[in-house]
Amino acid sequence: MMQLLAGDIGGTKTILRLVEGDANDTSSAPVNQRSSDPFSLTVLHEHQYASDNYLDLVPMVREFLDSAQAKVGGAIAPEKACFAIAGPVENDRSALTNLSWLLERDRLEKELSISHVRLINDFAAVGYGVLGLTDTDICTLQNATPQLDAPIAVIGAGTGLGQCFLTPYETGQGRCHNVYASEGGHSDFAPRSEIEFQLQKYLLDKFNITRLSVERVVSGQGIVAIYQFLRDRQMADESFKIGNVIREWERQKGLKEKTVDPAATIAIAAANEEDYLSERTMQLFAEAYGAEAGNLALKILPYGGLYIAGGIASKNLELLKSGIFLKAFTHKGRMSDLLENIPVHIVLNPKVGLIGAALYAARM
Repeated sequence: MMQLLAGDIGGTKTILRLVEGDANDTSSAPVNQRSSDPFSLTVLHEHQYASDNYLDLVPMVREFLDSAQAKVGGAIAPEKACFAIAGPVENDRSALTNLSWLLERDRLEKELSISHVRLINDFAAVGYGVLGLTDTDICTLQNATPQLDAPIAVIGAGTGLGQCFLTPYETGQGRCHNVYASEGGHSDFAPRSEIEFQLQKYLLDKFNITRLSVERVVSGQGIVAIYQFLRDRQMADESFKIGNVIREWERQKGLKEKTVDPAATIAIAAANEEDYLSERTMQLFAEAYGAEAGNLALKILPYGGLYIAGGIASKNLELLKSGIFLKAFTHKGRMSDLLENIPVHIVLNPKVGLIGAALYAARM
């Protein structure tokens, strides 16, 4: 048995998890057809921290390990660690976007006395994390038999739009997967209807830009942008409640932490059928999300499965289950039949990235 440390590090919060792994015992490993990575991981201790309360990751980890010692007892000495970073990672080095932390593998190994430390992008960690999901961690939108030797694709709308893909390979112990990061969220937004062409022009003018990335539409900021477009197009009168939230959000532009979340407000109003503008906003959003997931699927042909991660999907489950998403996903002309044979799942477990970091540490 070996102890592993996993972390999901963001500008606002960091979650640390201590797990115990046994590469030879798979009796309690997730039962699925997505992977046979031979690791059984048991959570020993987990805690969430406010990231900006610490000058660096090292004192946070030391505090965490002390609390793990008090809770678990016995020797607490992780042999390996993997930290998923909300930001770019190059050569096991990352300068966090929303924190003053500079994280480097060599320094962390030395100061934490951990033999092997790795830093990976947070969405790459989500990619590894889908390999550790159980059936209760997902909601299946499209049933199809997964091909175990085929790629897997992951897409996730949240603050931005993450995309990655996995390819399988055989080892002496079974099938494992490599994860490859992507910047597909920054590819061009492709309008498919008159209203989407109008949306594209509106956003090009609004932001004074010459090209529009799909992330500006399929993300939390995209939900707000679609709403503003429909409002300014006078599709319906704006409600007093949502208008106030939008105006307060605009007033707080530039602040690191905002007190309102207009995307969530719009989504809730749409789900409760309280506001027509919000309902139409979420319909357009779901269509654009499905279309982009279909674009990714055409490029990867992920017959091992396509996973929809990110908080927006899991929080708007009924919307995506309504058929709007899948209709846009499979609406690819002569290629539609191909996409109808791809398993499509929504990830329900919000800690999929933490699961991925632990799995990556176990494989090191």
